[in-house]
Amino acid sequence: MRMLLVLPLLARAVAAPLTYECPRSEQAPVVDGDLSDAAWQKAPWTADFIDIRGKDEPAPRFRTRARMLWTVEGLFVCADLAEPHVCATLTEKNAIIFHDNDFEIFLDPDGDTLNYYEFEINALGTIWELTLDKPYSRGGTAVHGTNLPGLKSAVKVQGTLNDATDTDTGWSVEVFLPWKDLAKHQGSVASPPKPGDTWRINFSRVEWKHLVKAGKYVRIPEHGAKIPEGSHPEDNWVWSPQGEINMHLPEKWGNLKFTE
Repeated sequence: MRMLLVLPLLARAVAAPLTYECPRSEQAPVVDGDLSDAAWQKAPWTADFIDIRGKDEPAPRFRTRARMLWTVEGLFVCADLAEPHVCATLTEKNAIIFHDNDFEIFLDPDGDTLNYYEFEINALGTIWELTLDKPYSRGGTAVHGTNLPGLKSAVKVQGTLNDATDTDTGWSVEVFLPWKDLAKHQGSVASPPKPGDTWRINFSRVEWKHLVKAGKYVRIPEHGAKIPEGSHPEDNWVWSPQGEINMHLPEKWGNLKFTE
């Protein structure tokens, strides 16, 4: 939902939305969080994520990048998130996952900026799915728990989760989004898509700073602490920049072009 990210802010000049050419695959990757699956080798990496406001802001502290491919059954997304201290706390499905470090998908198939879908996941594999009829800034309402029945997701930690005594490499994510479940968000566009079709998509990574207390990670500010309106203690890194700290500007999301 990210109500903190929809307050009026001074927008920065932002480059045109990025485009990803998404290859079709006869072979579907196994959704287990392991990105070594042969099917992924045919899919290019996105550009490394940058600050949500644009390239003129400080570079992210850790690298993030994603891949996509599509099959007759649906869209597959994977992400590689470098992270020296992998941690997560939320275990309840459809909790507000961005209160932990997370990876997020925003998808608007017909590009009308209406009736779009959002997915979030943390390093425990806990997910949150929601949909919006329109952006918050236009009076939109979020519907929580709009879970896609056939969705599959998994994470894999390169290191040890929630262990403050060592240094990790990062964590990886895989997600499968079935066409049959996305149909209600696709408007008049074809399902499954045809080569040459273009949807709108973007990805976000929310990253909080942490302290170590009594051998455990403690978020800054701690979970449950009140965060003043308009402040953003978390980092927001994205694939296609938004120009301001607000993911709910679907007209600025990137282009997902399906290729043969």
